[in-house]
Amino acid sequence: MLQKELGLSTWEDLLLYFPYRHIDRTRLYRTTEILPEMPYVQLRGQFVSMETVGAGRKKRLVAHFTDGYGWVDCVWFNGASYLLKTLKLHHDYIIFGKPTPFNGRPNLTHPDVDEAQDMMLSRMAMQPHYSVTERMRKAGLSSRSIEHFTGTLMQRLQTPLPETLPDYLMQRLGLIGRDSALRWMHYPETARQLSDATYRMKFEELFFIQLSILRYSRDRQKRVHGLRCPKVGEMFHRFYRERLPFELTGAQKRVIREMHADMASGRQMNRLVQGDVGSGKTMVALMMMLLAVDNGYQACLMAPTEILAEQHLATLTQQLGDLPVRVELLTGTVKGKRRKAVLEGLESGDVHILIGTHAVIEDNVRFRNLGLVVIDEQHRFGVAQRARLWDKNEQVAPHVMVMTATPIPRTLAMTLYGDLDVSVIDELPPGRKPITTKHFYDERPELLYEGMNAEIRKGHQCYVVYPLVKESEKMDLKNVQEGYRHLQEVFPQYRLSMVHGQMKPAEKDAEMQKFVRGETQILVATTVIEVGVNVPNASVMVIQEAQRFGLSQLHQLRGRVGRGAEQSYCLLVTGYELSSDTRKRIQIMCDTTNGFEIAEADLKLRGPGDLEGTQQSGMAFDLHVANLARDGQIVQQARDMASWILDEDPLLERQENQVLVERMRQTRGDRIDWSNIS
Repeated sequence: MLQKELGLSTWEDLLLYFPYRHIDRTRLYRTTEILPEMPYVQLRGQFVSMETVGAGRKKRLVAHFTDGYGWVDCVWFNGASYLLKTLKLHHDYIIFGKPTPFNGRPNLTHPDVDEAQDMMLSRMAMQPHYSVTERMRKAGLSSRSIEHFTGTLMQRLQTPLPETLPDYLMQRLGLIGRDSALRWMHYPETARQLSDATYRMKFEELFFIQLSILRYSRDRQKRVHGLRCPKVGEMFHRFYRERLPFELTGAQKRVIREMHADMASGRQMNRLVQGDVGSGKTMVALMMMLLAVDNGYQACLMAPTEILAEQHLATLTQQLGDLPVRVELLTGTVKGKRRKAVLEGLESGDVHILIGTHAVIEDNVRFRNLGLVVIDEQHRFGVAQRARLWDKNEQVAPHVMVMTATPIPRTLAMTLYGDLDVSVIDELPPGRKPITTKHFYDERPELLYEGMNAEIRKGHQCYVVYPLVKESEKMDLKNVQEGYRHLQEVFPQYRLSMVHGQMKPAEKDAEMQKFVRGETQILVATTVIEVGVNVPNASVMVIQEAQRFGLSQLHQLRGRVGRGAEQSYCLLVTGYELSSDTRKRIQIMCDTTNGFEIAEADLKLRGPGDLEGTQQSGMAFDLHVANLARDGQIVQQARDMASWILDEDPLLERQENQVLVERMRQTRGDRIDWSNIS
């Protein structure tokens, strides 16, 4: 049960299964002091009677408990027959649980019950509480069961647990030893002990992750040679002088300089370029591809969808104009003679820039001399798919530029993408107006429709997005379709398109293209339009049931508008009843358009596992105690210390660092090979 439900199969697993909180059990309450808002109470008294109530799934054991001042009812939905055998009437017990009012009397559901004579309350200032699953509860395994296991384990561990950090590092940071830390994580005597233990264990977890990443990263830089691209040649200069539609921002120029330095250095560039929607990442990518072409290499841009790949083709072709650069498209729909011509052009070197989807990584796609790979919205591609692109050049791996419009907070970028260099485009091009975001309640739809109508009358277009969440896809799909019909009734004078994931690609494409060409004024869709659709004439984004989206997703959707010079609007529609977290999310969206502020807030509200993209790529490590949302300073400190140690002893050969080598050897069995993460 422990292995299935919690993944605990060894004593070390149990040791690293930390309590989620500690509770002061020294205090006894009277029944007359119980208030509904109390998180828990502890009472001393006796069970006076018990009965089984209800039938089937609603069957439960109810025991009536008194401390001489008043009454509480204890309720168990599982394990009734065992309790009827073991609980004695008119016998002294101490019970502990969360009170909820029911039938005018406090109820404790599944309380802890202990013999009063066995309880040494004076020693229970910091009682650990462990998370357990519903299945465990049904099998009679509670937080107290785990506490019995860890308590027994601590008694059995007579010799101190081996240290994993060198003395000089512990002294420098004032860290307590690992043996004390692990014991105090479970059974601290004071809040200070718990705080010292938590800090030590958080640092250890994050330090070994950073040490692994930096070792791989440095090893890779030595091992993997890059193609030299020192020349800024004719194509780059001609594009810059003749074709550039506007002056580059300072941030774009800085990122181009950083990447050129990488590509000229003789080592393989491996760079993540983060930039908010509309910050000009594609322009930077085009200029880097021209730099590769000037140095005699081919470039490839890989996009997650056919629509996006076609948009990139249209944008790049238009921007390059009459420059002698051959750009081709390769997607699943490019077939027959056209496909054959593209593949031949790649092998001969006549095709300078290839834009494509997953089709690019097929074995029959061979380049003459691939020098730069640009990956758009990298979280849509798995690690293995990205790695197959490096193999397209047999001698030397191509340079890699990974673009994302999902802003990733620094602590997460340092951990999830630790061996990529990170560049940030943090300015919007001149002439772009910040998008105005407003919150509407669905009780007053007429206000929303007035705003949409006003914008369409000016000649602009609107998106209306409905959520699509897996658990209730049928219901959600109905929402989209009903919403479409409803909007047709509200706006009979306008033409509408509808797009959702259940449509065939060709149908979806046709509907999207109508909107792109301006033939329809309103596009009703699910989140399939989240990435990359570029319609400068669209000025309104309506997000229905906005409470069902995460912050990063709301920000991505908002980025579909505001692409022209006109003022654009994002309208978040919800019901009136919202949780405090949801209200915070909506407020953050209305207050700021800065993607990095939003990503930091999202990380704090939802935790790292839910952030856009991190779940697909998978965090390559388990965190038992550290939290990337809240422990940014410790992440930075861990990285600084790992970097300092590797500067002093790159191969970890010194005697005092053998403890680090040993710990990494022990934990490597279930670790990912960081060298394959682009």
